[in-house]
Amino acid sequence: MYAIVEIAGQQFKVEKGQQIFTHRLEGDVDAALVFDKVLLVDNEGTISVGAPTVTGATVNATIVEHLKGEKVIVFKKKRRKGYVKKNGHRQALTKISIDAITL
Repeated sequence: MYAIVEIAGQQFKVEKGQQIFTHRLEGDVDAALVFDKVLLVDNEGTISVGAPTVTGATVNATIVEHLKGEKVIVFKKKRRKGYVKKNGHRQALTKISIDAITL
């Protein structure tokens, strides 16, 4: 059984027991989360597609940890003008574990 769910503005294909990284979510470590924006559910070959969401379907998850992603270098330059800018960015992430998918 898997589901396509919208979490923090992004769509993820999730299964029970899977761990995924999302943008930073509110809540403490080991807090329970419930996502109700389920767009599609596949239950052993029976596919339910929502318009826009599947009614009554939820995904239960638990926050495992809050962390930062890898550093990304942002470099800007305009040739022959002496303009150079170098910045770095580390995205704030939350690692969640999918506990259950209910219909």
